[in-house]
Amino acid sequence: MERNFTTGSVFKSILYFSVPYLFSYFLQTLYGMADLFIIGQFNGVESTTAISAGSQVMHMLTVMITGLAMGSTVIIGRAAGAGETGRINKAVGNTATLFMFLSIVCMVILLAAAEWIVHIMSMPEEAVEEAVAYLRICFMGIPFITAYNIISSVFRGMGDSKSPMYFIAAACIFNIVLDYLFIGILGLGAAGAALGTTLSQTTSVLVSCAVIIVRKMIPGICRADFRPDKIVLGNILKVGFPVAIQDGFIQVAFIIITIFANRRGLDDAAAVGIVEKLIGILFLVPSSMLSAVSALCAQNIGAKKHGRAGRTLKYATVIAVLFGITVTIIMQFIAENATGLFTDNEKVITLGGQYMKSYVWDCIFAGVHFCFSGYFCAYGLSLVSFIHNFASIILARIPLAYIASKYYTDSLFPMGIAAPAGSLLSVIICIMAFIWMKHNSAKLERI
Repeated sequence: MERNFTTGSVFKSILYFSVPYLFSYFLQTLYGMADLFIIGQFNGVESTTAISAGSQVMHMLTVMITGLAMGSTVIIGRAAGAGETGRINKAVGNTATLFMFLSIVCMVILLAAAEWIVHIMSMPEEAVEEAVAYLRICFMGIPFITAYNIISSVFRGMGDSKSPMYFIAAACIFNIVLDYLFIGILGLGAAGAALGTTLSQTTSVLVSCAVIIVRKMIPGICRADFRPDKIVLGNILKVGFPVAIQDGFIQVAFIIITIFANRRGLDDAAAVGIVEKLIGILFLVPSSMLSAVSALCAQNIGAKKHGRAGRTLKYATVIAVLFGITVTIIMQFIAENATGLFTDNEKVITLGGQYMKSYVWDCIFAGVHFCFSGYFCAYGLSLVSFIHNFASIILARIPLAYIASKYYTDSLFPMGIAAPAGSLLSVIICIMAFIWMKHNSAKLERI
């Protein structure tokens, strides 16, 4: 299962790792996309709004879990680069113990807070009941969502991005089938979408666990590796905790922007929700570059090949920027058509097109700071990623979105500008941090 990325072509290594990750992330994104698409075929705007808002909450939770798991990916990657199997197994075991405990605590707390969460999101009254039902069912699946992300982080840290792709592919197919059953045939609405998502995540975890056990894909691991170790847990949290917090802040910013849209009415809320899902697809490439840079750089840092880690950052950034420029240009011509895939409401389509045309510029700038974030995390400097994301949220994303929602009430185009403006600020901070790293390279090379 383990693959070494400390030798050979850097560009080929990035492609070998990122393409399966890209496909698996695309399949995972299809969960929400399928829910929105199918609910749009059988239900009204209120159901679409309930799912789009509810799935934002779930996405926030998922990215925070993934961010925390970044610590495991980096620690396992360094151990793999150094060829230390014992350290790998200890990190795997402690990751499982930590995350399962956290998932149960989160599930209990969020189930009790479902109505409160919907209330603070200023959900249009027509969508409140369905949104609460959607969240409650999804919250019950938190242990399985967590388990999938644990498994994925472990495999990617060991250089294997293909296995998670196979696991999520099975779940995605199952989810689409269940959506048509629960939403289309049984008429369960948003609750049916949540039920399909939860059951499909459960299927993904069961299949992956069965494959791991049958193939003995983590050789040498034993019960003692699952016993909490302060040093191992400390190293995982040192990298993962700042990433999880920063990702949480980013999603809070998105939710706040959704609240601004919700207060403008049902059509604006639906348009913003649809575009957020579309942007999620476009962000697959930047996200895959972040994962590739963090995992590949961690292995090379463990092998003391710091120059190769720098080249990994360079190639990944070029790929991300070229992709961002391409989709930004294309979306200026097809934004309304893309929004129209999920609704036949003309006003929602128009508003969604406006929002997309400005928001999509974020693909360029976010691609850059995603790559830098992966690089910083590989060196254990995830605090840098936290700082630039926090600054972009507080100084750009939220204030600019608020001003636009208040003073430009006839169009969503100005609100969409807030995202790329925030990412541009992140890029500036990342470049400054990278220059600082170069001046302190001797210290970093001792990691």
